[in-house]
Amino acid sequence: MTTFRDLGVMPEICDALESKGIIEPFAIQEMTLSVALQGTDLIGQARTGTGKTLAFGIPVVQRSVSPTDPDYVDLPQGKPQALIVAPTRELALQVYGDITVACSLRGLRTVAVYGGVGYEPQIEAMETGVDIVIGTPGRLIDLANRKVLDLSHVHALVLDEADEMLDLGFLPDVEKLLSLTPETRQTMLFSATMPGAIVALARTHMRHPMNIRAESSYDTSMVPATAQYVYQAHDLDKPEMIGRILVGTEGVDKVVVFARTKRQAQRVADDLTDRGFNAGALHGDMAQVAREKTMQRFRDGKVQILVCTDVAARGIDVTGVSHVINYTTPDDEKTYVHRIGRTGRAGASGIAVTLVDWADLHKWKMINKALDLPFDALVETYSSSEHFLHDMGIPKGTKGRLKKSEPAPRAERPASKDSERSERAPRNRSRSRTRSRSGEVVAGTPDGAGDSPQAAVAGSPEGAESADGESTPSRNRRRRRRPAGAKPAGEGAPAAAE
Repeated sequence: MTTFRDLGVMPEICDALESKGIIEPFAIQEMTLSVALQGTDLIGQARTGTGKTLAFGIPVVQRSVSPTDPDYVDLPQGKPQALIVAPTRELALQVYGDITVACSLRGLRTVAVYGGVGYEPQIEAMETGVDIVIGTPGRLIDLANRKVLDLSHVHALVLDEADEMLDLGFLPDVEKLLSLTPETRQTMLFSATMPGAIVALARTHMRHPMNIRAESSYDTSMVPATAQYVYQAHDLDKPEMIGRILVGTEGVDKVVVFARTKRQAQRVADDLTDRGFNAGALHGDMAQVAREKTMQRFRDGKVQILVCTDVAARGIDVTGVSHVINYTTPDDEKTYVHRIGRTGRAGASGIAVTLVDWADLHKWKMINKALDLPFDALVETYSSSEHFLHDMGIPKGTKGRLKKSEPAPRAERPASKDSERSERAPRNRSRSRTRSRSGEVVAGTPDGAGDSPQAAVAGSPEGAESADGESTPSRNRRRRRRPAGAKPAGEGAPAAAE
């Protein structure tokens, strides 16, 4: 069994990793560390979720000078020694967490910079002094333009998920950052795929890089332990399909659902919440503080289902993701690879389910062909389809909704005459009385009873007057005006006594 100590990693870093249960390196780490620790430029290619962060993070931390080292006094005080560039905020935070763990016993200062939050804390961290900077291209350029971020003393630069930065249009910003660093730096480029533009970037800005490929290209860039299912589904039936997977499938832990747009992600999250599931949304319309809070709740297990867009896909490095569900078809094969790579990470198994609309069949066929997948002819599938229930292991009769607990019934009190009388009594107690012909108040008469003949007879002292309206006091008679030509209320009616 090979350990990090066997690969030449310094004891402080090994102790810090072991405190988090990280002892044995993954394939990409074992193949990379022996080269990267020597300061050689390298291109690392491996499928997502196999530990690329520590493959470049350990060399960055080990080759940086610690404040406890004698050579630290010779460095420009407070200037960054290393720069790690990530395409998204979530990925930057994830890398920041791993790097912070690795250098926790070395005393190196780290900071994460990204957009969506205020400049002041990040500027203050730069002015106080920092050794390793992890950030997104846009905010890094902003801080460099403000003369706050000085990259002229960087000895190591890492481009993580370089192909994603290319897709998001960050290539000019990346080239700008490269121009701000010394030519003698060590450059490490990591990605799951290697399109032509990334290869050209490497040739321009790297010095005889070592190409390390832990996996081949698209055909094996997906996690082999991830079981894939693809169905042709109707948009209106998709929430019920997802609900039945969540209710009826065994082994469901954390679930990531990918939507195409921000509005769709929010709508799907709201729908799952209405069905009783603990779901949260993650998309660009949310404030950065809300995004970080949602991600932390998802990591802590307080949110079970995370519905997000592709922008957030790269930063979701969360253990325990058992299912990835593509609510919509990915735009291309690279997006598909990165989506389903959120499960089956670090040697664990996972399940990926893709729901393809009729309008996206041509798009899926291109993905299927590019990745050489066996899902060319899709079967029309509904939430009640036999093959869907069989594939997912869902018992028949399962509904895609959690049963809400019914409120406890209130204790019944023994019925009594008083309670029966109070149930029949009106809510407006102010009218629960009437007057006799002499003007005496008769208490206890239900509201409205004074309008009936029987009530007038019973409430009268004589007990034999008919209800022809004369029993009503003159004060009330003036209040009730009848239209001209109308007959009195009691005219033509039989007497109550009869």
